[in-house]
Amino acid sequence: MRLPALVLATLLALPFAASAVEPATATTPTYDADLAKSLGADEHGMRPYVLVILKTGPNKMAAGEARTKMFEGHFANMGKLAGEKKLVVAGPLDGKEGRRGIFVFNTPDIEAAKTWVATDPVIINGEMVAEYHKFYGSAALMMVNEVHGKIEKK
Repeated sequence: MRLPALVLATLLALPFAASAVEPATATTPTYDADLAKSLGADEHGMRPYVLVILKTGPNKMAAGEARTKMFEGHFANMGKLAGEKKLVVAGPLDGKEGRRGIFVFNTPDIEAAKTWVATDPVIINGEMVAEYHKFYGSAALMMVNEVHGKIEKK
């Protein structure tokens, strides 16, 4: 099989073009002790959280006004907990094996997280159940809600 001249020339030039590209200059962030302290970071920039996996519960509510109100309450509750700096990160999952969403809470205490999750209408109605795990992650997660507010259009 014969390659067109332009394709052949492009293929032959690729190794040379790649070597001519300047690598990006890596910058090392400067440690900010005040920021680390404000976020509750340890010496590794990490901190403990509670990770909650929301799974399909025993009581699937039928489509309609009650289900719509339940999910409106679910989102309002997440907003309230985030505003109180209790909920750090939340989001939906793909539904595989009944896993529907996650919460990451600003606490190392599973019992505290259970009290916060218990206020959610999807838990109250049995639409979802919660599974709790201790989670050790970047203290920078504490800034997600602040940054998200700056990039969210709607």
